[in-house]
Amino acid sequence: MHIHILGICGTFMGSLALLARDLGHKVTGSDTGVYPPMSTQLEAQGIELMEGYDPSHLKPAPDLVVVGNAMARGNPAVEYMLNTGLPYVSGPEWLRRHVLQGRWVVGVAGTHGKTTTSSMVAWILEHAGLCPGFLIGGIPSNFGISARLGGKEGVAEPTFFVVEADEYDSAFFDKRSKFIHYQPRTAILNNLEFDHADIFDDLAAIQRQFHHLVRTIPGQGRIILPASDENLKEVLKKGCWTPVEEFGAGASAGWQAELLEPGGSHFAVYLSGERQGEVRWSMTGMHSVNNALAALAAARHCGVLPSDGIRALCEFEGARRRMELVGEVQGVRVFDDFAHHPTAIATTLEGLRGNVGDARIFAVIEPRSNTMRMGVHQSLLAPSTAAADQVIWYQPPGLNWQLDGVIAASPVPARVEQSIEAIIADIVREARSGDQVVIMSNGGFGGIHAKLVAALRERETQAALATS
Repeated sequence: MHIHILGICGTFMGSLALLARDLGHKVTGSDTGVYPPMSTQLEAQGIELMEGYDPSHLKPAPDLVVVGNAMARGNPAVEYMLNTGLPYVSGPEWLRRHVLQGRWVVGVAGTHGKTTTSSMVAWILEHAGLCPGFLIGGIPSNFGISARLGGKEGVAEPTFFVVEADEYDSAFFDKRSKFIHYQPRTAILNNLEFDHADIFDDLAAIQRQFHHLVRTIPGQGRIILPASDENLKEVLKKGCWTPVEEFGAGASAGWQAELLEPGGSHFAVYLSGERQGEVRWSMTGMHSVNNALAALAAARHCGVLPSDGIRALCEFEGARRRMELVGEVQGVRVFDDFAHHPTAIATTLEGLRGNVGDARIFAVIEPRSNTMRMGVHQSLLAPSTAAADQVIWYQPPGLNWQLDGVIAASPVPARVEQSIEAIIADIVREARSGDQVVIMSNGGFGGIHAKLVAALRERETQAALATS
């Protein structure tokens, strides 16, 4: 079967393309403004990418068009698809029909941490020899790929499949959240805040979708959630038919952690008050520790002993674009991070602060998400950067509001730049050995990460020439 994917370079759709290819289908796709890591992953896997949405991409006609949720009426390829009667389906629906049926699905939902926590669960199951399939909205470094079918040849037991369960809508013709299609047996509800203001009117609207997810989880399944999240507890009050395990701070939490070093890089794990072992890893921040507790709980429901899960986490390498170290030049470390919500910005910076102590932290932030562009979280942005020493905000084209108010309210020195080149020049001029530069965006940010590392290397070269 020839499957053509519209919006193939989205993190979900690119991962789905790999699964379709592994099922034996011919896979092609269209997108615009592509950027790594998904574009490079698809090219490395030999999947043909077509720039833009020209109807000619659908000639000769594919057997099926899988439509990404970024597609809308008026898109030339969408209009051609509808006018010619090509068969089409949303990505989540295709995944449910062709991959998830008959699997033990572990779904990881929540406003923050889905990619990292999904990666942790998949790695724990892999480390335990369970060979899980997975679809993750990023690339786990332990696997080097964002999706695979998984399973052991000739083994009859259920095949585990870990899926990042997003609350965003499925397609222009299916406004249900993606995760409604997945029907997980094990569900992590990692946290819940207001986001995606372009499709949700308020928090209650998101809670309604989360409760639709809860309704699909079997009575013999498991729901795992933080003990301190009142927004999620309100969801469960609407009705819950599945056993619940809690993690994190709070007397009701069965899964808890004790920090053994500041910053979250070394901690002990407790289950029902009994010490299970210690995790020592490269991750930072209490949010990472809590993600680990959720992953351990989910893996235990799948049959993995906590002690085995802890050993796996000690070898966990994180996910690309989640505090990924992209370069270190003359002692200046440059990180790429996907944070695009005030809470994610704050927890990322706080985690780094706990790990590097008094070292200077430069935060470079692009307000790119639809919610950011609408200005919904304006009042929360300034305080979210308190753990940094300096903040450079990028005013991208199309941002519907000015960042002046954020600068005025900033608890640390902050400024706005209109160009990527100016940001790079600022950092090259000011950064010194020991500094940490965290670049935050949910997009490609004009390739600033590689450009900055290259500029720092050029500075190093020029300094060496000057002293020779």
